Amino acid sequence: MNKRESGAFLRLQNISVKFDDDTILDNLSLDINEKEFVTLLGPSGCGKTTTLRILGGFVTPNCGDVLFEGKRINDVPSHERQINTVFQKYALFTHLNVYENVAFGLRVQKKSEKEIQETVHEMLELVNLKGFDRRNINSLSGGQQQRVAIARALAVKPRVLLLDEPLGALDLKLRKDMQNELKGIQQRLGITFVYVTHDQEEALSMSDTVVVMDSGKIQQIGTPLDIYNEPENAFVADFIGESNIIDGIMLEDFKVSMAGKTFDCLDKGFAKNEPVDVVVRPEDVDVVPVEKGMLSGEVTSVTFKGVHFEIIVDINGFKWMIQTTDFEPVGAKIGLYIEPDAIHIMKKSEYSGMFGDYSSFSDELEKLSENIEDEDE
Repeated sequence: MNKRESGAFLRLQNISVKFDDDTILDNLSLDINEKEFVTLLGPSGCGKTTTLRILGGFVTPNCGDVLFEGKRINDVPSHERQINTVFQKYALFTHLNVYENVAFGLRVQKKSEKEIQETVHEMLELVNLKGFDRRNINSLSGGQQQRVAIARALAVKPRVLLLDEPLGALDLKLRKDMQNELKGIQQRLGITFVYVTHDQEEALSMSDTVVVMDSGKIQQIGTPLDIYNEPENAFVADFIGESNIIDGIMLEDFKVSMAGKTFDCLDKGFAKNEPVDVVVRPEDVDVVPVEKGMLSGEVTSVTFKGVHFEIIVDINGFKWMIQTTDFEPVGAKIGLYIEPDAIHIMKKSEYSGMFGDYSSFSDELEKLSENIEDEDE
């Protein structure tokens, strides 16, 4: 699904970008609604930052149109768009204090000193930096500098704020705090945020809409719940959290065959005996005694993750990942029980067969263990 039917006020239409012989974006179309928090999510090199830069007016597409409220803005320079950007490297002016950094865009717009003062104080209060007006930029922490960059971008009252991995340089706790701050700011101001990240948890926790990208194409657009629970292909299923992705055959509506067994599921609309990819999330599998299991196998590795154990189970040569609060030792024979609503069926795609078997995960652990043993000897 590359496009949503909507009254979008910001639209990318059939956008393609090439650098030399490399295709960065391949006929990409995307509608963004007003007051929406949209996240472009994908691995490095997928085209998400280029998409953001096209919206901001920093990259001109080879073909396709950028529309703002129905008007083509391909040739409108970045400083004339009602769109502002917070870059990963905040690009603050170190020779100016906090006040003057936030005031910079307002001075360019030739606002009155009274309006500048009111707006700067309003923005600093919004990002919890009240009283920081005269601070030197170099005296601020990374999180504080990021807040100044956001305040500066918002001071000129853009209709859209673009954010290019703005939390990437922050430590984990501060990043989580700032995720909540950004979502709160977006909701209070009621403007559109378009956010770029490769962090799945960040995308799921902050966004109204997630756009999953790979190889210059949109793989899926949906709410965080849709993306997680109803992935459209093996790439999305693997990229958004952990997934067991197994070859299956859709025998008929609501019945699928995988791992040599037949399972009830909630999916329908596939051809009879159609080859499919079957997704089962690790947290949706119940560990039971072998005799009560729908499948059974041998535990090959166990990793304690704090709130649960991550167990790799060999079932007929395919390594499943299970997340459970029950400890099972390596070598134990266990059964797996899977409810119908834990099984999600996807059509075969170019990504089929590339993800979902945790053999390499287990092999890496075994190799690491062998290296440690060798060093001990």
